[in-house]
Amino acid sequence: MTPHNPALNQYDPSVGDPEPAFDPLRLCVFTTVALIACLLGPIAVLTFALVAIAGYARARRGGLLRSRCKLGDTRLVLAYLGIVAVASAVAIPFWVMLWVRMLAG
Repeated sequence: MTPHNPALNQYDPSVGDPEPAFDPLRLCVFTTVALIACLLGPIAVLTFALVAIAGYARARRGGLLRSRCKLGDTRLVLAYLGIVAVASAVAIPFWVMLWVRMLAG
């Protein structure tokens, strides 16, 4: 058995802090969002789109002109989200009818 050396377990400022371990939180969030969308269909899509529109509109009023979103320009992002919101709102009655037919038999 080796003797205990207290100098081995000390912080060395010349080395710096270790890199934090990779946390795949984003993957968990994506999975949760997909599950909600799967269970609630276009209702969830409409809800997420409306929340995103509110957030981007507020950010744009606050001065954000470019987003990290692939579309870049916040006007394009808002247009995209608006199209998604309208499409999901149109889809909701059809989705409800589908569920009614499935549950009826």
